[in-house]
Amino acid sequence: MASLYLIPVTLGDTPLSQVLPAYNKDIILGLRHFIVEEVRTARRFLKQVDRDIDIDSLTFYPMGKHADAALFSKYLDPLRKGESVGVISEAGCPAVADPGADVVAIAQREELHVVPLVGPSSILLAVMGSGFNGQSFAFHGYLPIAPGDRAKRLKQLESRSAAEHQTQLFIETPYRNHKMIADILSTCNPRTRLCIASGLTTTQEFLQSKTVKEWKQTPPPDLNKIPTIFAIYAG
Repeated sequence: MASLYLIPVTLGDTPLSQVLPAYNKDIILGLRHFIVEEVRTARRFLKQVDRDIDIDSLTFYPMGKHADAALFSKYLDPLRKGESVGVISEAGCPAVADPGADVVAIAQREELHVVPLVGPSSILLAVMGSGFNGQSFAFHGYLPIAPGDRAKRLKQLESRSAAEHQTQLFIETPYRNHKMIADILSTCNPRTRLCIASGLTTTQEFLQSKTVKEWKQTPPPDLNKIPTIFAIYAG
């Protein structure tokens, strides 16, 4: 059956064999159309999957931040005609905190067949490794940059975590990780627990949970420019 395959990629320079099933390669090698966040990195990923792949025979459709969302529906024309299409994000799982969700939404509305493939998700890996509530959690993406707005949002998430016993996850642009950590430590209750999950599945991996009070006493290492998931739990 022709399908829209959601193809995970690595979270960094990790060997594919460590994080992706061999089955994914079989699927990828059978595809000729790819909807991708960035064409250059998608081409590089496919070469990692199979260095003999004929890249020039493939068709790529961009869905990144500069892409025209009005074209997303047209990208699915091959699928409508019975030819499978792959979706590739920049890192991790497509359609999770990713523009691929818009493409999948179109496919679902038209009852086209959608197949998510197994692969690494930094959000789920952070929940797994945090020791926080894995029965109830929420991912909020980026928090406000303005200090006052960010402090207000952190307080809201902390209150929600305490009231609902829910793990709250969010991210920051990697070069501002140090500022995010400082803001959490200055805003949240000393008893609130903070998990810092950085560089997951890579050689730079750092994953640790402590109370805000403990983080103040023993700060994390320099995580500048390393993709990081932050999770707080006040339940």
